[in-house]
Amino acid sequence: MGADQQHSGAGLRYETDLTDVEWAVIAPLMPEPAPCGRPPIWTTREILNAIFYVLRGGIAWRLIPKDLPPRSTTFGYFARWRDAGLFAQINHDLVMADRERVGREASPTAAVLDSQSVKTTESGGPRGYDAGKKIKGRKRQALVDTDGRALVLDPQPADVQDRDGAGPVLRLSRRTFPFIAKAFADAGYAGDRPATATIITVDIVRKPKDQVGFAVHPRRWVVERFFGWISRNRRLWKAPEATLASAQAFLYAAAVMILVRRLGRAA
Repeated sequence: MGADQQHSGAGLRYETDLTDVEWAVIAPLMPEPAPCGRPPIWTTREILNAIFYVLRGGIAWRLIPKDLPPRSTTFGYFARWRDAGLFAQINHDLVMADRERVGREASPTAAVLDSQSVKTTESGGPRGYDAGKKIKGRKRQALVDTDGRALVLDPQPADVQDRDGAGPVLRLSRRTFPFIAKAFADAGYAGDRPATATIITVDIVRKPKDQVGFAVHPRRWVVERFFGWISRNRRLWKAPEATLASAQAFLYAAAVMILVRRLGRAA
């Protein structure tokens, strides 16, 4: 296969399939097959292709096409990787790799914090009512770097106010990106709780007093762009997952797709 074919998705079975170059990016980060037991029928690459297909297409597990691994296999691996925090770990490694690719320090020192409220479906699970946005469902708290790469993603019931939901996100960031010193956020994150949750300084970016209608704000726009990127995946148009753990795994999987594509194009 030539170099152009390795990078191009034109000859792929599905748009969400990994190209050879993209698989080369993510393959070293995937767990090795179990040393004992029967050899797996499906490759890890095909399992990922099936998960990404479900994510982008927004389909039920049972509707996975016949030429991809079956529902039981795909969901079994997804659940195992979800419980191991694999998608979050892969995202962490790819964030550092992509930052180094553009000449930045691997671990960021500044971040941007915001949330997105989405409706849930009949599948149930934790939910609440966001009175500000008049949405019954869940809230996705996202901490991204100043270029919009996902650092910490945390789904919460929508009735959790931003000033309360910020603490868990900021505390989680200390484990994986310990050099963050400042986080930019909107007025919803003002107050003592975000400010005292960690040693991270929360810098509130407020609207200009004379603003009328929509306007792009310094710093904050990158997280809005990130929400736009992940919303290309139909699975994330609403919150259909019955557990927050599955919701979080799909959020990180969406972030991984973005970075794998970007690093693959740059290879």
